[in-house]
Amino acid sequence: MDERLTNSPLPDFLGSTAQALAITQPLLTTLVVAATLAVAAYLGYMLARRLLIGILQRVTVRSDDQWVDALRGQRVFYRLSHFVPLLIVRAGLPYLPALPVSITLLLQRVITVWMVIAVARALASALAAYGEVRTRSARPGQRPIKGYLQMATLILYLLAAVVALGVLLDRDPLLLLTGIGAASAVLLLIFQNTILSLVAGIQLTNNDLIRVGDWIEMPDMNADGDVTEIALNTVTVQNWDKTFTIIPTHSFLGKSFKNWRGMQASGGRRIKRSLDLDVSTIRFLAEQDIERLSKFALLRPYFEEKRAEISAWTQEHPDAQDDAVNSRRLTNVGTFRAYVTRYLRSHPRIAQDMTFLVRQLQPGPSGLPLELYVFVNDVRWAVYEGVQADVFDHLIAILPEFDLRLFQAPTGSDIGRLAPAQQSD
Repeated sequence: MDERLTNSPLPDFLGSTAQALAITQPLLTTLVVAATLAVAAYLGYMLARRLLIGILQRVTVRSDDQWVDALRGQRVFYRLSHFVPLLIVRAGLPYLPALPVSITLLLQRVITVWMVIAVARALASALAAYGEVRTRSARPGQRPIKGYLQMATLILYLLAAVVALGVLLDRDPLLLLTGIGAASAVLLLIFQNTILSLVAGIQLTNNDLIRVGDWIEMPDMNADGDVTEIALNTVTVQNWDKTFTIIPTHSFLGKSFKNWRGMQASGGRRIKRSLDLDVSTIRFLAEQDIERLSKFALLRPYFEEKRAEISAWTQEHPDAQDDAVNSRRLTNVGTFRAYVTRYLRSHPRIAQDMTFLVRQLQPGPSGLPLELYVFVNDVRWAVYEGVQADVFDHLIAILPEFDLRLFQAPTGSDIGRLAPAQQSD
């Protein structure tokens, strides 16, 4: 007779009749106990789920329901409640008379591994739920933690794997960790990109180099758009053409990129564009030109100031009265530059408290560049482009009033206009 039957703990709760049945009919007893364990495991699973949900609802009754939604969405209760039926089955295995001792021990180890996995999955789901809640309630400028959560989940699963392996081999998990330390070189090679990405993610987050929602440019990766996600191994950028570029996180340590967050935070967006003036149209202004241009309200104070300045200078230099060559005279390009400055100073969309320049650049094959270096006081792309277009529409249209012309390479129409003149000569 099997010693497990005579020494079985069944008499403690089944009585003498059950003990006799277990000895004479081990297979039938095994089936009955197995069915009882199955029912008990199912009831324990359902009871655990209801208790967990009830406790959570009582804890969060005075707070936002987003925690409950996140924990349910990540199935934390479902995964954690698996621990209870596994525990019941593991505790009931010794009560199966027809099951050999070696098989019982093996099944108990396997069930213990399942229990470890169930707890690890539940904890990983809880971390994911925390990340979901934090993302929903994120404030502007809040640093992303998704990379940290992914790394914590990876470490959690590694520890669970070590514990599970220790249970299966009946060894102390600490001894297994010591053995893994000896194979650290291999692990470093396997997880090289993950480690690099972790280091890069820590530096990007701690130094606040990138946030979700930032507009970045990385020409080496053909990325130009908004950051939509910062994960452990990748950074996702949605480009302006609505495509997505997936960039390895460690690439941000070895490649240069531009972050436009500073522009957005400053409240101003730069205009840096030039008008290429035809040098052949630059000349001095005659008195009738000054009278005509004085009709511009923006230029009246300018001419009054210049007349007074030139008059004072002429009195100090008598030679200037003898010949116009020795005198100071206004030019059409200088007057146009003054007009542009005053026009931009009066424009409601141009930021007056930021860098403001209207300057000439080095003349070249395309004429004399007159550069505008100012800021629009609205960072929205459509508004910025509209203001920039309006400014240059006006300046280009008003150029002929100053007898100036934009430089333009000869076209077919230019050659057609020259041909009749050459024939008449």
